[in-house]
Amino acid sequence: MANAVIPTTPAAGARRKPREASGRGAGTPPPRRHRITRAAFQLHLWLGVIFTAALFVIAVTGIMLNHKRGLGIMPDVAHEPGAPFVESLPLATLAEIGVRAGMPDGGPTDLLRAVNRMDVRPADGYVKVRLRDRKVTEVTVDLTDGRVLHVGPRGDSFIEKLHSGEIFGDRWVLLSDAAAVALVLTLISGYWLWIAPRIRRTETPAGGGRGRVASSTARGPARDEET
Repeated sequence: MANAVIPTTPAAGARRKPREASGRGAGTPPPRRHRITRAAFQLHLWLGVIFTAALFVIAVTGIMLNHKRGLGIMPDVAHEPGAPFVESLPLATLAEIGVRAGMPDGGPTDLLRAVNRMDVRPADGYVKVRLRDRKVTEVTVDLTDGRVLHVGPRGDSFIEKLHSGEIFGDRWVLLSDAAAVALVLTLISGYWLWIAPRIRRTETPAGGGRGRVASSTARGPARDEET
């Protein structure tokens, strides 16, 4: 007992350094990860605020376009082919029939100016002739005998242009593109904000590193006195 070793002050200070270092590592995230998390939060917040209206319009119009037949926006003409597809009339003849039926008061004599597009459905036996007028009139014509099956405005044309941003002008399509990019970045930043705290917890020692270091320093002098 006469030869008991009493710990000196420098030794106590040397034991204190690992304890402080472990406390900093367990209590705060790495500076780089902390900056990334803050940037992800700001990105997630402001992209959501700025593009909320655009994303809302794109989402609602997208749902409407997916169910345009059920909502009655686009007419669904029930028809069976009356003859083989190879016996169909020429596209120019079908376009002329569509223009005469859709523009009874007269329209452009040039078919390229009068017709916007033609949607041929061989399985259904008809072609849809969409005209270049304010109502966006669409005429459904039988492919083989030229009978007019339906004439009416195409209601989903306005929704399509609103969905893409084209209704405000050709350049406004870029707004739809920007909203799509913003949605992707919002999803990525949201996942990071969700997973970053979990990564931090997996790197933190179970039970806390500070308590184990403190208990080991408290037991040190007792073992020295016993020797």
